Amino acid sequence: MANDRPVSVNSADRRKENDTGRPGETEEERADRNLLELLQELRVAGLGVQVLFGFLLSLPFTTQFVKLGHPQRDLYLASLLLAAISTALLLGPVAYHRLVFRRHLKRHLVRAANVMAILGLATVGLTVSAAVVLVLSYVAHGLPTVLIGIFVVCLFAGLWFVFPLTRHWSSTPESPDPPARQPGPLPPDSSSAHTEPGPRAGR
Repeated sequence: MANDRPVSVNSADRRKENDTGRPGETEEERADRNLLELLQELRVAGLGVQVLFGFLLSLPFTTQFVKLGHPQRDLYLASLLLAAISTALLLGPVAYHRLVFRRHLKRHLVRAANVMAILGLATVGLTVSAAVVLVLSYVAHGLPTVLIGIFVVCLFAGLWFVFPLTRHWSSTPESPDPPARQPGPLPPDSSSAHTEPGPRAGR
């Protein structure tokens, strides 16, 4: 009868999970994996911006800082502000995770951390570009500074945003493997089936 067949209780949920994650992966496991991958990426990006932030903080205490003109000092202030914003955005997911620890908000944490990471990368690119223009304005003057500054901005924008977004919009998501088969009653094994003995030959 049809009622004797095993029914998967969460078959719809499992299909939904397999549409957005790995086959056989639960929602909590997917959130843990996404958070771990995101924190690894933030660790790499945060280290670089912290080094640059430390350099910018120490720059006013050098003897050469007094030689900077007013436009260069304005550019320095912009670089310092962008570095502070980058640090806040890239370290924001860590503080978020600590404050919502064991509150069952990991999915919200992943979404918020993803937004902060994207904004943080954008400000990191602007920080590095502004710092490069600041150094170039001290070493060189005129057209080379403008051209190199534009090149650096376009390089970060192209590699970090334009190229990935182009691939994202032009590609179709891969269909995951079908979910694992649910355990059910095993079919009869023909090799181990008992057969009725046939009639014996006459003695």
